[in-house]
Amino acid sequence: MGKSHTTLAIVIHWLFILLYVYGIFKQIDELEQLSNPSLLIFEVIFASLFLLIVVMRYFYMRQFDTFQGATVSIPKIHKFFAKTVHSLMYLCLILLPITGLMIAGLFTQGYTNEEGLILSSVLLLHGLSADLSYLLIAIHVGAAIWSRIKGEGVWSSMVPVWKGEIATKNKAIIRISRYENKLYNKMESMITSSKKY
Repeated sequence: MGKSHTTLAIVIHWLFILLYVYGIFKQIDELEQLSNPSLLIFEVIFASLFLLIVVMRYFYMRQFDTFQGATVSIPKIHKFFAKTVHSLMYLCLILLPITGLMIAGLFTQGYTNEEGLILSSVLLLHGLSADLSYLLIAIHVGAAIWSRIKGEGVWSSMVPVWKGEIATKNKAIIRISRYENKLYNKMESMITSSKKY
């Protein structure tokens, strides 16, 4: 069995998910709602706390391998793709509270016209960060489930349910997994050979 994540890493991971989901469901519907001083203060505190936790989580989780707990060899290009998805997720999760704070700051400074260049640009970036975060999280969850189906050990290092994974004996999954690894290896060799020239 591969090396599991620490208890602190697991707790941070799952508490952060709850915080993210809460942030999605409690978001304001209309910009005018920020004219309520108590709501504005709450939004600023929540965004600041969210940003602080994301940054702390980023620096703490950097010490762990992308495929922590893996019991099989992972192709380098697969690790690169996984790290890219993780990095983009962190970028989105940092941009969300930063743009949220910018929106609150602009609103308090009298920028209330959503058609105005500055406010509309920040609102657009905020919306794009949210949408991209949904997509990246879906990719992350899908990849984790696929890894669990293959029985690579990564799932059990972070998820407290459906543990005790073993390498699959399902012939179709083994065949798909082999094809997947061949594809990764081919991509890696293409990159390596292009660097030589």
